[in-house]
Amino acid sequence: MAVEHPVASPPGDQTRIHNIGYRTYDGPRLGRSYARRSLYSQSLRGAYGLGRSVKSKVLPMLLFVVMCVPAAIMVAVAVATKANDLPVEYTRYAIIMQAVISLYVASQAPQSVSRDLRFKTVPLYFSRPIETADYVRAKYAALASAMFILTAAPLLVLYVGALLAKLDFADQTKGFAQGLVSVALLSLLFAGLGLVIAAVTPRRGFGIAAVIAVLTISYGAVSTLQAIAEVQNSSGSIAWIGLFSPITLIDGVQSAFLGATSAFPGGVGPTNGEGVVYVLVALGLIAACYGLLMRRYRKVGL
Repeated sequence: MAVEHPVASPPGDQTRIHNIGYRTYDGPRLGRSYARRSLYSQSLRGAYGLGRSVKSKVLPMLLFVVMCVPAAIMVAVAVATKANDLPVEYTRYAIIMQAVISLYVASQAPQSVSRDLRFKTVPLYFSRPIETADYVRAKYAALASAMFILTAAPLLVLYVGALLAKLDFADQTKGFAQGLVSVALLSLLFAGLGLVIAAVTPRRGFGIAAVIAVLTISYGAVSTLQAIAEVQNSSGSIAWIGLFSPITLIDGVQSAFLGATSAFPGGVGPTNGEGVVYVLVALGLIAACYGLLMRRYRKVGL
């Protein structure tokens, strides 16, 4: 009978059985606040294309330059002509550049939230450690900060140029501070509206079109109605009509309380009493936008 011998292992055989299971994490646990700050910084950087492809940087950076170039030209003219004041008030600059601001929020609000909705990554954010409120606050604060950078940068150019032109320091500082308050309110309002509209659809193109439509159509309709009211000698209704457009709402607040010249027909802005209504409506819209975002993401995060 033949006897079978075991097959010997080839020389140099280093066969091992490895434990490839997950290891317990023993490092520091940074918690919700760190996750919230990380989401905020990432979203803020993304609003200007930082950390993303070159293509993603083109539009936000171009709009930022477009916002600042007219301010630089105004400063150059003021310095060259030795003017006694700047060609435009600090509080008026954002109103003049409203088309650029609207295009920016229309392009960046969907970028901030639509991709998370489209690829269904929102529940992953909420798995842990952040919650719905953390996500909404981080996204809202990031876009509002990006808007503030966009709108405050040209005001800073104007202010520095005014000081270089040796204009009155006290007047320029007061005007600059008023302008910052105005664009801060504008940033909160526009960021909230943009995010609410963009959060409705996961498709970025639809979000962009919807934001542009809401901002431009509302302003066009309000401006038309105000012009008709002026022609029909119904100047008392002009201020109330201005409540129905975001940009005229900001115009009314700053003309009532920040010493700005109104862009309303006839140059007559709201009275102090009407201005209080403007402030309440603006703050109410900001709060409503936050509440709608919270309601939206409670459903999405399930």
